[in-house]
Amino acid sequence: MQLLEKRFELPVLPDRRYWTPEYLASISKTIRELKLARQAVILAHNYMWDPVKEVADFVGDSLGLSQQASRTEAKTIVFCGVHFMAETAAIICPEKLVLLPELKAGCSLSSSITVEELRDWKALHAGAIVVSYVNTSAEVKAESDYCCTSSNAEKVIRSIPPHKKILFLPDKFLGYYLAQRTGRDMEIWQGQCHVHAKINARDIDRIMEAHPYADLLIHPECGCVSSCMYRALQGLPGQPKTYFLSTEGMTRHVRQSKATEFAVATEIGILDRMRKENPDKHFIPVNENAVCEFMKTITPESILRSLEEMVHPITVPSRVAHKARLAIERMLALT
Repeated sequence: MQLLEKRFELPVLPDRRYWTPEYLASISKTIRELKLARQAVILAHNYMWDPVKEVADFVGDSLGLSQQASRTEAKTIVFCGVHFMAETAAIICPEKLVLLPELKAGCSLSSSITVEELRDWKALHAGAIVVSYVNTSAEVKAESDYCCTSSNAEKVIRSIPPHKKILFLPDKFLGYYLAQRTGRDMEIWQGQCHVHAKINARDIDRIMEAHPYADLLIHPECGCVSSCMYRALQGLPGQPKTYFLSTEGMTRHVRQSKATEFAVATEIGILDRMRKENPDKHFIPVNENAVCEFMKTITPESILRSLEEMVHPITVPSRVAHKARLAIERMLALT
């Protein structure tokens, strides 16, 4: 496998010096007017800039946005996420126009495996069940038996007959987490998200030393997952209350928890939503540099351009879409 860093180039973060409250209010008003004229719905991932989430009809994680895409009656879906998410929406909703506001919105994790590599891997493990994390290309999904998100990955793994070997791809940290949780025989692809991989055990120790009573919320893609899971399973005195959750699982936990302080190990875009929904609670990023440059390429300006010019349409060849749809439908059925 090639080194991950050679497979993608990080985009430059946009210039936000002009994002004054007055400017954002004006552009948001125009976006909402155009959205109605285009009979469009705007879906935004939790990691988006806050002004992007402000104009969205739905905000959520990959699974939640896929569900919303499948249910919407809008003719056009403006998908404020990364490329594989827009592809998934295009596969689920072939009769709708799916627009991705910025073509630079790729994914380092998706880039870590190609369809050719998956075919070669499958050939080495005849009869194995392929489970692809949703952070993959449409071509990879088409070669998979199941898709999953971090919200339902464990449920997907447990639904597979126990005697079957599993090939899990592409995130190694999520794969290790699932293997530990389920005890299943799994071969795990060695991919990673460049943002989550940088969140390590040293970050956890530093934050929890400063905030010993905070609930610790960890996305299972994080580089600290193995060590934190080991500590949590030991049940040693003084260990923080640790929860391994998808972004949507994190927001749900925060709403329901009696705790008032939370250390959050994932991309920091989720913190805007948490703070708005829970103004009486305190949130600390485990790594304040955990920023997805790909997600952040989408801006209010790119959404406006997307609606004005109807760009950039995302399509999937029918042959690929037909094969990928089954794996995606299995994912949506296990929620």
